[in-house]
Amino acid sequence: MIATLLRTVDRFTLLLLATVAFASLLPARAQFAAIVDIVADVFIFALFFLHGAKLQRAAVIEGLLHWRLHLTVLLASFALFPLLSLAMNPLADLLAPGAAFGAGLLYLCCLPSTVQSSIAFVSLARGNVAAAICAASASNLLGIFITPLLVGVLLSTHGAVSLSAIGTLVTQLLLPFVLGQALQKRVGGWVAANKAWLAVVDRGAILLMVYSAFSAAVLGGIWSRVSAPQLAGLLLLCANLLAAVLIATSLAGRLLGFPVADRITIVFCGSKKSLVTGVPMASVLFPAAAAGTIVLPLMIFHQLQLIVCAVLARRYAARQDDLNQPA
Repeated sequence: MIATLLRTVDRFTLLLLATVAFASLLPARAQFAAIVDIVADVFIFALFFLHGAKLQRAAVIEGLLHWRLHLTVLLASFALFPLLSLAMNPLADLLAPGAAFGAGLLYLCCLPSTVQSSIAFVSLARGNVAAAICAASASNLLGIFITPLLVGVLLSTHGAVSLSAIGTLVTQLLLPFVLGQALQKRVGGWVAANKAWLAVVDRGAILLMVYSAFSAAVLGGIWSRVSAPQLAGLLLLCANLLAAVLIATSLAGRLLGFPVADRITIVFCGSKKSLVTGVPMASVLFPAAAAGTIVLPLMIFHQLQLIVCAVLARRYAARQDDLNQPA
């Protein structure tokens, strides 16, 4: 299963790059762009409805008993990341003053953790999978509320987001999520039985929204403002951000006395940022011409976290320790 996931990630990475290239060559214009935006809105609604329908409330309630672990993951996602982004933000703005890299880095750090990849890597590393399911689900659930608030606070100085945009995000994303939760008992079984093609909906929605965002960015002149050296610098910033969070979550797990299995869960769930959540939110929060640039750091960080965590998970899996004992 893990091997299949990693192969899918590789294909999806190529599809993301192909989508950016296609948008650069043939951006959506005029009436076609309006049609793409409408279809993207429909996909966003479906995406968050499915997220709500997939989330098992019983699992979240059961997982709350392990509150110290979940609190540590949430603090990593919504406190550590934003603090690091504030420290690195001047470097991002210096790297590309007119490219909104600073706003993109701040936005990246406000997002919740991933669900599927976090659980897959914890499983591969022989960590606490049950806790990972609850921690990642809690991060995504709370992120619906916390991310817009953090974005409003951290990006207010950039002029990139307004209160009306946050209100639109809550109604466009929170409403279908709550609807999915309300209907979870009726449609949850059907959603679970159709994971394969519903995953296509997830990835298709992301690709469509990336195409829409980058089309607007290309028409706004993104590639005339962003150079190859600036992209390389952004890659370096994202790599340093990921390294800092991995080190911090690893040290936190040790200092707080968690068993190795729980420390693995903290590292993998606390260091991730969700592309599935981030792209739809960006399309709602930011002007179309700015969204393409703002999601660039997220797209780069997403690929880095998958590559680095795949290597790290294999190293954890090779350990001979008793995973139930504290280190």
